[in-house]
Amino acid sequence: MPDSATPAPIPEAPKPPLLKTLRRILAFARPYRSRLVTAIVLTLIGTSVGLIVPLGLKALLDSVFQAANPGLLDRLALGLFGLFVVQALVSFGGWYLLEWTGERVVTDLRRRLYEHLHRLGLRFFAETRTGEISSRLTNDVGKIQSAVTSDLSTALTLILTLIGSVVLMVALNWRLSLVVFLTVPPVALGGRYFGQVVRKLSRTIQDQLADTTAVAEEAISSVRVVQAFAREPYEIHRYGEAVEALFGTAKKRALIVAGFWSSMGLLIFTALVIIFWYGGREVLDGRLTAGDLVAFIFYALNIARSVGGATRLYANFNSAAGASERLFELLDTEPEIQSAPDAEPLPEPVRGAVAFEEVSFGYEADQPVLDGVTFAVEPGQTVALVGPSGAGKTTLLNLIPRFYDPDAGTVRIDGHDLERLTIPSVREAISVVAQDIELFGTSLAENIRYGRLDATDEEIEAASRAAHAHEFIRLLPNGYTTPVGERGVKLSGGQRQRVAIARALLKDPPILLLDEATSALDAESEALVQEALARLMEGRTSFVIAHRLATVRDADRILVLDEGQIVEDGTHAELVARDGLYARLAALQFDESRFAETLA
Repeated sequence: MPDSATPAPIPEAPKPPLLKTLRRILAFARPYRSRLVTAIVLTLIGTSVGLIVPLGLKALLDSVFQAANPGLLDRLALGLFGLFVVQALVSFGGWYLLEWTGERVVTDLRRRLYEHLHRLGLRFFAETRTGEISSRLTNDVGKIQSAVTSDLSTALTLILTLIGSVVLMVALNWRLSLVVFLTVPPVALGGRYFGQVVRKLSRTIQDQLADTTAVAEEAISSVRVVQAFAREPYEIHRYGEAVEALFGTAKKRALIVAGFWSSMGLLIFTALVIIFWYGGREVLDGRLTAGDLVAFIFYALNIARSVGGATRLYANFNSAAGASERLFELLDTEPEIQSAPDAEPLPEPVRGAVAFEEVSFGYEADQPVLDGVTFAVEPGQTVALVGPSGAGKTTLLNLIPRFYDPDAGTVRIDGHDLERLTIPSVREAISVVAQDIELFGTSLAENIRYGRLDATDEEIEAASRAAHAHEFIRLLPNGYTTPVGERGVKLSGGQRQRVAIARALLKDPPILLLDEATSALDAESEALVQEALARLMEGRTSFVIAHRLATVRDADRILVLDEGQIVEDGTHAELVARDGLYARLAALQFDESRFAETLA
């Protein structure tokens, strides 16, 4: 496999303003604007009903009790009950539509993010830890979810309640309203500072959470290595350090949150005491009725609750903004490999001719892995790639399905420049069978059907028979419906290879890439896999990377790579006769008597 940079976090982009980030999140709600407008109207009606209640209490104190009018009391109670029923109905509709829209936005965001991930090239995944990506798909999206569902609904209600309460409170007594207004600036300024601090800490927490996810995922996926080296204590300590660092940041955030809310509570209740005192004096002096004071206090409490709630939501939105920044960094990562706007599908039928023309490539700008590679392969030929470790063999194979693009030169299939063809059409013409087989944790049938999604059960069985996989599959308790476990852990190496070959046979591609497909197998498994591979390669253009002479000596052509260049090109017999690098590599792997037999 190619050397690559150590997996690292996705580069952090400059932090955008909060409103810009929130607008970008809400842009996902644009297709559902009609539901949003309906929800806002319903929420407005429900909030308006809630604002009428203090006026009902004012009427109860100032009119019903003073006039001792039970009929008026009955009508007032019945009217309030009717309003509450209306409020319940419209609130249900408004909250449901807002929640629905929020959940739909999150679903669309998840799908958009996952779709974008599949457009990114292998270089991105080689340089980014899997746990980091998983954390963004789960933890970060989950953080945004509350912001665009319940928090969005609450924010709308609080804004409408705040505006309505201010208008009605001023109408009741503008002098007493000044006491309330004096508390708003310190609460708003404190909330702004609080929100900025929480946003920064939340971003740090999301990064640390990604680190803990990556540590756990790496250890669990490599559990055999961990247990084989008895490194459980080391991994437990490593994970412990990660979660303790996360706890340290969360503790700091908790301290700031607790300090802020206790300070805000003291400020708000001090204002209420002043309102009680000053309003009571106004009632005693006859400038304010008891009903006015009670209604005013209710509106003041509404404002206090709205401002406090808005501050909490501001912190929540800042926290969500920290998570969304990480998501948008991922969405803004440009795919390195893309189909050109005017790209055309690879013309069918694909013959399988492959050509490299002065191709150079490096994973790092100053470290070329391939240097001026040129060759042409005819349709149906089997070409073996041989060379010391790091010579560029796997890299060469990776350029054929456009996992990477060359830094210079051209790769062609049937005479067509790959960069002028659509990527799906190129990859549909190619199958890859590697040493490290990737299987999904589903059934054997589903793994084989991955080669051609519309294949019938009969076609799957036929491919399995040709790949010598049917023999062991039929002995399993559930046959083709048997789950293989994560990455095929329930199967042996030889069994996984045969499943992969069956998958490739089912796809029936004109071009086949085999990367060390038999190097890790025992003799019995290798014999079965070799026979299956021979059937797979029939009539196809095949590129084979192998270190075993038995695997490559029957190839139509052998390309010998060294330091990124093709240094020898010919058949097995021709290269042995030249007594060059190929002959030396072969001599290192086989004793002289066996090596001599190959010359006959």
